[in-house]
Amino acid sequence: MSVLVDTDVVEPARVDGRPRPRRLLAPLATLGGAAAALGYLAAVDPNQPGHYPLCPTRALFGVDCPGCGLMRGTHDLVTGNVSGALDHNVLIVVLVPLAVVLWIRWFLRSWRGESPEVTYAQFRRRNRWMLVSLVAILAFGVIRNFVPYLGSGIG
Repeated sequence: MSVLVDTDVVEPARVDGRPRPRRLLAPLATLGGAAAALGYLAAVDPNQPGHYPLCPTRALFGVDCPGCGLMRGTHDLVTGNVSGALDHNVLIVVLVPLAVVLWIRWFLRSWRGESPEVTYAQFRRRNRWMLVSLVAILAFGVIRNFVPYLGSGIG
């Protein structure tokens, strides 16, 4: 007798028994740390030399890595210069909304006290997405050094 097992069936979420303030501590602490970092980044311009260290890839090899320009782009976003942010690193258009959505999901899950069960199929799907994302980011890092308007804006 064979048993059919559906590995893609989502089981009901486990309930986190901790009190709500304890469950919200990590998401709110992360929000506070991000707000403090963004405040500092808004106050101290990374376009002015001497405030932040150089990108090791840029300093050692003279090429842009996938993250080159993200700090200057984030500074531009915080100060309201969207076109400047896009000029420094186009990847910011994907990363900022993704980070916001993932934080909101984390906060809501913590608020409701959900601790989801992850099936093997979900685990494999998540790993595939991570691998595809890694390859895409690395490809962007290579391509941006050959396409002038994808550079980080550093001469």
